[in-house]
Amino acid sequence: MISIIVPVLNEETALPDFMGQFKNLEAKEDFELIISDGGSSDGTVAIAQSLDSAVLIKVVNSPSGRAWQMNNAAKLAIGEVLLFLHADTYLPEGVLSAVAKAMHDKAVVGGRFKVKLDNPAPLYRLIGTMINLRDGLFGGFTGDQAIFIRKDIFEKLGGYKEIELCEDLDIARRLKKEGKVIRLPLFATTAARRWEKAGLVKTILLMWIIRLLFYAGVSPKRLAKLYRDVR
Repeated sequence: MISIIVPVLNEETALPDFMGQFKNLEAKEDFELIISDGGSSDGTVAIAQSLDSAVLIKVVNSPSGRAWQMNNAAKLAIGEVLLFLHADTYLPEGVLSAVAKAMHDKAVVGGRFKVKLDNPAPLYRLIGTMINLRDGLFGGFTGDQAIFIRKDIFEKLGGYKEIELCEDLDIARRLKKEGKVIRLPLFATTAARRWEKAGLVKTILLMWIIRLLFYAGVSPKRLAKLYRDVR
């Protein structure tokens, strides 16, 4: 079984469409869905709980922060594989069978997908292409790519490091030391809202600066403040 873990905070606008994707996955008995709420003040939790009961779903409360929310949800997961999904990202068709097939190779400890943005304009398609190119050349994949990890490996790593930002870059780096990490040739589709709201150039520069500063050892707390101030 695959446990799909979704950290959320005040996502009532995005959630109805997002939740609909799980009704169409290949086999409902092959996954569970865990929504980890970080203290939403809107209708997020009610919307999450309204999903078709044919899908095995848990809604848990957690301190705010993606790392904390994902770790708390993982403690309740019953799947052998954990798939961490942002609330503005859509999984590709055939995701369950693709992950299950990949995990038949015992050397594989985890992986991610390629990514594309939901805005079809050429510049946004180019951003998706560049993200995949960067990932292919350097690794350092991010949460937008729907990271999946064997549960026993996740527990061995101690889960996500509970830091304010870049928890995805951190676990990607640590995961590679545990075994084979793959990129499946399917595309997760993530919202372009960050780029649309703040502007393409500004968002791209900010994300690269934060990435480089993180690898240079700048504290995630300072990076989170930079992200909030500049965004």
